Amino acid sequence: MVNTVSFCQEWHTDFDAAKNKAAAEKKNILLLFTGSDWCERCTELERKVWQSPEFKAEAEKSWILLRAEFPEKKGIPDPVDVNKMNMILTERYNRNGFFPYIVILNKYGRVIGRTGYEEFDTAKEYLTLFKNIK
Repeated sequence: MVNTVSFCQEWHTDFDAAKNKAAAEKKNILLLFTGSDWCERCTELERKVWQSPEFKAEAEKSWILLRAEFPEKKGIPDPVDVNKMNMILTERYNRNGFFPYIVILNKYGRVIGRTGYEEFDTAKEYLTLFKNIK
């Protein structure tokens, strides 16, 4: 008999819901700006970090996950709607439009720290970086 443990990631897309959950669970928010269908480094982070068992286990304990997704859909970007949540998050936390871009927020939505893509080989190295962001 084989026993397996799986960790389910819940990536929020609504900022208020993420803040409410962060406050209730006394956790910080890990906000990810990604373009999963066009950004090569975003895809690499998805495979190397976000889907790793190490990240899933740590995320369950440490963060509420919030994703601002910017798909291109076969070379045709979506029309800009300034009222969409991903645009609201961009205006507030990623005005320079970096991808991938990770922002650690406290439960109130205040920035604790920011980082982008790093030339790390393992999810563990990213976890160390995220934990040390001050």
